[in-house]
Amino acid sequence: MEQTRDTDLPAFDVRGLTRTYGAGHTAVHALRGVDLRIARGEIVVLLGPSGSGKSTLLNILGGLDRPTSGEALFNGQSLSQMNDRALTTYRRAHVGFVFQFYNLMASLTARENVELVTEIAAHPMTPEEALALVGLSDRMDHFPSQLSGGEQQRVAIARAIAKQPEVLFCDEPTGALDSATGRSVLAVLDDVNRRLGTTVLIVTHAAATAAMADTVIRFADGQIREITRNPTRTPPEGIEW
Repeated sequence: MEQTRDTDLPAFDVRGLTRTYGAGHTAVHALRGVDLRIARGEIVVLLGPSGSGKSTLLNILGGLDRPTSGEALFNGQSLSQMNDRALTTYRRAHVGFVFQFYNLMASLTARENVELVTEIAAHPMTPEEALALVGLSDRMDHFPSQLSGGEQQRVAIARAIAKQPEVLFCDEPTGALDSATGRSVLAVLDDVNRRLGTTVLIVTHAAATAAMADTVIRFADGQIREITRNPTRTPPEGIEW
């Protein structure tokens, strides 16, 4: 997938996006006509209750799902019109994913879990570089069972950023963590954004997380209810849960 390098383009341009699951009276309208532009290099926090549509939008922008109608553009190219092979290339080359549950291979060390991604990426960091970036240089040869929840999530972040993606999608990345550990994970995401210029999208129920964002998007009933911008970003360490 060859990408346009026009820096004036937003990272994502979403136009009239809908997503419906099922049909008839049992149909679920997860997205109801979403219009949105996401600038490059920002941290964007998507807030809303369960079922509000924020994770559905994340999955479409991440190339994991397709819209029912409307269009989602990445770097000016339509994700909606890509075939499965092109979407696979897009995910492999341009995006990283971090989920609430870490999805680490229990039989592999932290280093080996990150190597899984570096072996298929075009211009990856070394596993050592990626793990150092998330503060785990001294835990590289530990297995997931030997790591805390916060450390496992940091390994998952290292795995996601090792291929140096343009966009990092984070779906409830602190949902399984206590507040102190959650802040440390958010601090890693903030650092990745500042050091690498990665566009970071965070889906969360935790309203306090909004303070660390450049842009905050609030969802309800499959629609965007409000978009606000923070004049300054609060360091994650200063966020009160």
